[in-house]
Amino acid sequence: MNGWTAKEFFQWVKGKKIAFIGVGVTNTDCIRLFAKKGAEVSVLDRKSRQQLGDLADEFEQSGVRLILGDGYLDSLTGYDAVFRAPGMYFNHPALAAARREGAVITSEMELFFRLCPCKTYAVTGSDGKTTTTTLIAEMLAASGKKVYKGGNIGRALLPVIEEISPDDAAVVELSSFQLISMRQSPDVAVITNVAPNHLDVHRDMQEYIDSKKNLILHQDGFSRTVLNRDNKITRDMETLVRGQLLEFSRQEEPEAGAYLRQDGMLCARYRGKETQIVHMDEIKLPGLHNVENFLAAYSAVWGEVPVETMVRTAREFGGVEHRMELVRERGGVKWYNDSIGTSPTRTIAGLKAFRQKIILIAGGYDKKIPYEPLAPYLCEKVSHLILMGATGPKIQQALEAFPGYDGQHPEVHWARSMEEAVQAADALAASGDIVALSPASASFDLYPNFEKRGEHFKTLVTGLK
Repeated sequence: MNGWTAKEFFQWVKGKKIAFIGVGVTNTDCIRLFAKKGAEVSVLDRKSRQQLGDLADEFEQSGVRLILGDGYLDSLTGYDAVFRAPGMYFNHPALAAARREGAVITSEMELFFRLCPCKTYAVTGSDGKTTTTTLIAEMLAASGKKVYKGGNIGRALLPVIEEISPDDAAVVELSSFQLISMRQSPDVAVITNVAPNHLDVHRDMQEYIDSKKNLILHQDGFSRTVLNRDNKITRDMETLVRGQLLEFSRQEEPEAGAYLRQDGMLCARYRGKETQIVHMDEIKLPGLHNVENFLAAYSAVWGEVPVETMVRTAREFGGVEHRMELVRERGGVKWYNDSIGTSPTRTIAGLKAFRQKIILIAGGYDKKIPYEPLAPYLCEKVSHLILMGATGPKIQQALEAFPGYDGQHPEVHWARSMEEAVQAADALAASGDIVALSPASASFDLYPNFEKRGEHFKTLVTGLK
């Protein structure tokens, strides 16, 4: 399909048997599009017809075949192409069997990269990728570009592929699940950092790292790669770079890229010349992790976005929902929603953003990642720790095993639900305190995703009388 335009691809699609696994944000609009283009579309999902609701009726009225329930993958045969959901493991046995039978196994993002006619910017990493992706998109848009933002954030982009012109820009966030099968890289690739994550799905840590490498492995000499110099795993990827290498750092001054100078100024060095951008105290988003996000984004758009736009974005950008989002201030207590804190490193970054000890709500679904690195920060940054979910005991065990823990600081409390956790935090908090939801865990034990978890938390907090 190399060199195919969107028009040529959709001519090929007509009459083909296409399967979409999973009805979610990404696949729903793609299903509608492929049915409209004349494909014989089947939708395979574990959900029941009742759970799909009106979507089931809509799909069937447009000629889509529904295969629902626990055995939805039992008959994955006879298809020309199978689109897996972004979170579905590429090496799933059902996909492997369909591949051996001759089906094309792909995803919305893989096909989008094949067909996209404009310059592509893509961001991956264990932490910070959503904020960095959004910053890149915001700065390009402020510079006059028509920007299409998607991937692991926001909407699916394949359904709008026919609208995109060569002068536009596509900015996407990509997860390890999306990248594991990618064989095409963006024009500008950013890897924010790599730390243990999603080890409940990936075979091991090396497979997780290798999936991240796919973002840059297929670039050419005219591409740009942005790597975190302060993260050993990403720094070691320098030897894989085939195009222009820019690094970002809070600790060093790279030969080319963006960095935090000792006086607190964010600077860029390009072709031997240093340019001052903005002082860290002027950045609206709190925390050193957001300084890193800006450094990564500045490196990605350097030479394409005016410095004035970079400065304005730092002063005005208020952040992305569910990322240390101030929900409300009540009785002198500030409540923050950091539901994106799905790993210890994310939660550590959030804790570092505060200059005082806080009341922390943590725990959730177990992704089989270690919690020992979180323990020192719980002792340093948390006064009361409210634990819940499957990882609650693991977090407590890591805390109690830490030599610096005295058994009382932080005080540990337990909750059986988000409702109980919010009520407990409300009872503990006094004027001047900060309460934050930053679970250091995924949400799948109680919620379909971290967004729903954050929304529930915000509803409970805003409902406090």
